[in-house]
Amino acid sequence: MFDTVLVANRGEIAVRVMRAATELGADTVAVYSEADKHGGHVQYADEAYNVGPARAADSYLDQEAIIEAARRAGADAIHPGYGFLAENASFAERVEETEGITWVGPSSASMRDLGEKTKARQIMSAADVPIVPGTTEPVSEAEEVEAFAAEHGYPIAIKAEGGGGGRGMKIVESADGIADKLDSAIREGEAYFDNPSVYVERFLEAPKHIEVQIIADQAGNVRHLGERDCSLQRRQQKIIEEGPSPVLDDDLRERIGAAARRGVREASYENAGTVEFLVEDGEFYFLEVNTRIQVEHTVTEEITGIDIVKWQLRVAAGEELAFEQDDVEVDGHAFEFRINAENAAKEFAPASGGTLATYDPPGGIGVRIDDALRQGDELVTDYDSMIAKLVVSGEDREEAIARSKRALAEFDVEGITTVIPFHRLMLTDERFVAGTHTTNYLDEEFDTERIQAAQERWGHEPAEAGETAETIEREFTVEVDGKRFEVDLEERGAAEFAVQSGGQASPPKPAGGENEDTGVAAADGEVITADMQGTILSVDVEEGAEVQAGDVLCVLEAMKMENDVVASRGGTVSQVLVEPDQSVDMGDTLLVID
Repeated sequence: MFDTVLVANRGEIAVRVMRAATELGADTVAVYSEADKHGGHVQYADEAYNVGPARAADSYLDQEAIIEAARRAGADAIHPGYGFLAENASFAERVEETEGITWVGPSSASMRDLGEKTKARQIMSAADVPIVPGTTEPVSEAEEVEAFAAEHGYPIAIKAEGGGGGRGMKIVESADGIADKLDSAIREGEAYFDNPSVYVERFLEAPKHIEVQIIADQAGNVRHLGERDCSLQRRQQKIIEEGPSPVLDDDLRERIGAAARRGVREASYENAGTVEFLVEDGEFYFLEVNTRIQVEHTVTEEITGIDIVKWQLRVAAGEELAFEQDDVEVDGHAFEFRINAENAAKEFAPASGGTLATYDPPGGIGVRIDDALRQGDELVTDYDSMIAKLVVSGEDREEAIARSKRALAEFDVEGITTVIPFHRLMLTDERFVAGTHTTNYLDEEFDTERIQAAQERWGHEPAEAGETAETIEREFTVEVDGKRFEVDLEERGAAEFAVQSGGQASPPKPAGGENEDTGVAAADGEVITADMQGTILSVDVEEGAEVQAGDVLCVLEAMKMENDVVASRGGTVSQVLVEPDQSVDMGDTLLVID
């Protein structure tokens, strides 16, 4: 087993991996950005190293900085968690080539093969795994997409080869949208996965999303650990997962599990991974392979009793799997609820900041919390919005639902808005309780007024600005040769710091600027502001341009997704206050239309 494991990630997944490593007798090393210097994963680790500023590209995605931190810490293994560099084959290869450090994950060769969706489809087809009709080679021209649509019909999906979880995927309903959607998918693929290649496949409109957890060792042993149902999604992003699926019969379950094993064996795959399928009308089709641990791995752990992260470390260290396929038993039922700092009543808009004034998670039998935040912590909004995962298990699905209702009612969070009211609502929803919901249920069928009512009934409003305690506690981070140390200082009667975000409303301000002398001439015009914190990917209009209602003004990347900012009325663009690659906060003025 390894002596020291560096976790190249942050938040709850970093803590999750560190706990597994600690139980196996290894020391743990955290890396952190400037935004995360007080993060829970930093507090948990035995050692912590600063790898750069808040921008992920300059810290958590800085491959050399992470490898250098591992060298300095004397780490003999790097676990990537999920997200960031977890599915980056180039980073995996750099770690593999670094003497004395082991990559905890599949080989870089397998990651490349299965990370490129067209190659993955070829591998699965060779293993006799059903695939959705689509191209097996990348496409680059709108004419190629049009030809595919002419043969298979609409809707179709344009997908980034390196994408996943809805990132880099664009749904096309007609020929009119092909060119723009193709360009957008290429942009997302290049921006997030450093791979501009895209492919096309027929889009299944109302499938169930079923995924199979697998683990494979270096000796060629492959096991699957049952399936999870991840069909409750908004904008292709999972929000509640469960296992086993409530809709699979024993025959279909056995066929899907066997197909997952055949597919990863064909790819000579090692370590943990997930094979995802779409199920519709009793048939299943390969979707993609996630070559990493997944957010929802906890569901499988609760119903099988198998610690997947420990087995990741053991397999990477050369151990063989200690159980046969027939030894894997699914016992009971489990749900995972992603506790995101989002307002479900406002189209799941992420919080722009705030402090966890109250953070009191539930407990009791069958309740598990994976998190890295504590009461009093400031919300970090530079990355994703998930602050915790609530995992609830029971003897059967009925008990798991009842227990989940109890646990969510106990979960007390104040200071920031979360999706807890939405989760409580879903546990009373007939379609969800029956297990018949599909991937398009929330986006296309659900009555959004019910979400608003749930938010009003069970939600907490963020605290008003200016509410501070009499005693001010300040934490200072001191770095000596890049290694982190902390100094705590308590002051009584100290002046408050100015509120920068998340407080009372202020006049519209240009992105990145001050409120006074802004030059924003709203007058009778429409001030277009950012609905969420993010980064401007493109500006599609110039000052003086004439626009119509519905025209795209700019594209804002937030929460790993592109969001078109559109005009709500026609007029003339009088001011453009942003530019590509610029970071903006919620409420920042982007453009003005007269």
